[in-house]
Amino acid sequence: MTNNALAQDQRLDRLVEGFKKDSVGYKELPVPEDRESKKRILRSLMNIRMPGKLARELLELQDEYLTERKNEKGIVRISGIPVIRDGISIWQGDITRLEADAVVNAANSMMLGCFVPMHTCIDNCIHTFAGVQLRAECAVKMEQLRRQYGSDYEQPTAVPMLTDAYNLPAKKVIHIVGPIVQDRLTIRHEQELALCYQRSLDMCVQNGLKSIAFCCISTGVFNFPNERAAQIAVRTVTDWHEEHPGQIDRVIFNVFKEEDRIYYEKLLRK
Repeated sequence: MTNNALAQDQRLDRLVEGFKKDSVGYKELPVPEDRESKKRILRSLMNIRMPGKLARELLELQDEYLTERKNEKGIVRISGIPVIRDGISIWQGDITRLEADAVVNAANSMMLGCFVPMHTCIDNCIHTFAGVQLRAECAVKMEQLRRQYGSDYEQPTAVPMLTDAYNLPAKKVIHIVGPIVQDRLTIRHEQELALCYQRSLDMCVQNGLKSIAFCCISTGVFNFPNERAAQIAVRTVTDWHEEHPGQIDRVIFNVFKEEDRIYYEKLLRK
C-alpha cells in the first residue's frame, strides 16, 4: 500500500468515527473492517446530516479526504472534451469530475440535497463530493428567502440558485428545480424545462462564468421523457447561443446513461 493510500485509509477511519459522534442516532453504529463498507457508511452519514457547522478539525479532514477522492477519480478538464458545434460538447460520465466554471444540479424544491443514504441521484452525488459545506450554504440561502417570502417558502421551478462548489473540481454549482411530470407531458412542462436552461446560462453571464455543464434536468425520477428533454435542451442552448454570441465559451451536456448520449449525439450532429 502506498503512503497516499495509507493516509487516505486513516482519514476515512477518523471521518467515520467523527461523523458518527456528530450524528444524532448513529453514535454506536458498528463499522465493518473493509474499506468499501467504510466509504459507504461515511457517505451515508454525510447524506443524512442536517445542515450546520462541523467541528473545524473534522471539516479540514473531510476536505483532505475529498480532495484525495477527487484525485483518485480523476479530474476531467473541458479543454480535453471535443467540441461538436458552436462551443457545445457532450461528455458521458460523473459530473463531479468536471472542471467547469459551473455544473448544474437537478435539485428539489427544499434545495438542501438528497437525504437518502447512498442514493444515486445527481443531487446526492454533488452534495457528497462537494462536502457538508454545500448543504450548509444552501440552508443559509433558503433561510434568507424564507425571511423574505414566508416560512413555507420552497424554491420555484426554473429559478436557479448559485453556490460555491467546495471540494468539486468546478468553481460553482447552479441548483435548479426542474418540472415534475406526474401524469402526462404538457406544454407548461416543456416551457419550464427550457427556462431551466435559459436561466442557468443567464446566471453564468451575470457571474462571469464562461463554461457550464448541464445534467439531464428533470429526467429520471422527475419523469420527463428523455428524448424530448434532450430536444428541448439542445434547441434552447442553441437559440441562446445565437442571441448571446461570445458570452459563454463552452456548454457541456453531461449524460450518464447511454440512452441520453445517443439522443444528444443525434441532435447535435445533424
